[in-house]
Amino acid sequence: MKHPHFTTVGRTLGIGALMLLSGCTMEVLSPKGDIGAQEKTLLLTSLGLMLLIVVPVIIMTLYFAWKYRASNTKAVYMPRWSHSTRIEVVVWTIPCIIVAILGVLTYKSTHALDPYKPIESSVKPINIDVVSLDWKWLFIYPDYDIATVNQIAFPVDTPVNFRITSSSLMNSFFIPQLGSQIYSMAGMETKLHLIAREAGDYAGISANYSGAGFSGMRFRAIATSNEGFQDWINQAKAANNPLTPESYQALVQPSEHNPVTLYSSAPTGMFDNIMHNTMSKIAGLDPASCTPTSKNLIAGNN
Repeated sequence: MKHPHFTTVGRTLGIGALMLLSGCTMEVLSPKGDIGAQEKTLLLTSLGLMLLIVVPVIIMTLYFAWKYRASNTKAVYMPRWSHSTRIEVVVWTIPCIIVAILGVLTYKSTHALDPYKPIESSVKPINIDVVSLDWKWLFIYPDYDIATVNQIAFPVDTPVNFRITSSSLMNSFFIPQLGSQIYSMAGMETKLHLIAREAGDYAGISANYSGAGFSGMRFRAIATSNEGFQDWINQAKAANNPLTPESYQALVQPSEHNPVTLYSSAPTGMFDNIMHNTMSKIAGLDPASCTPTSKNLIAGNN
């Protein structure tokens, strides 16, 4: 007969486990692009190799604790035992082999999955400039003269080249199902190259805590057909909402849970101006030497 107390505890633990698992989407383990797929393989391979050590150790720990318990009089008692060559060979050789394999995998994957390494393709890539603001993402399409907040789009099977910087705090640009996160830092430019192999609406996040609005600093990455991408570009151009230095000054002010915004145009070289002017501020240079557009952007970065 089951005890009522144990039944209640079991139900409580079961419900608690389900609640915890409900927040897990496992997006990293459901890749939709080449980089994400390679990272998943690397992750699972490394996990399997490490489990070759962890699982036997756990099993042996339980087995030895049971076999050599005080009540087991059949177990051999050897109070003066201190060394076994066979055991030493096993406990040192196997881990060394696994560590060596992991070292080779790490070396190869570090170069193969370098975020700065362009993706080889016969298709012309899409260039997107990324600026992390407090607390939203500004995306600039220099080849299409548009900009967006908290949403990007690109064609399937087309490489996407990201240039990334920050207007203030450090953040981390990450689209889990496409792979590879990389930091955005004030006054610095980082790069990332991704590609989507399936159409979809993928979640993008900041993976680095950056203040009060961090939890709402999310965006959508839409992988679509070439026709769908062109329709999206046309929708942005028809928004009649140009991104001017004045509107950027308002946008750069801290705000949370910003809606998706499309800008029909953006100043030429805006990404470089933001990055260089932020660098000048950090270095303590006089903004008076900057161009009029740069001065306005500096004002917006205050």
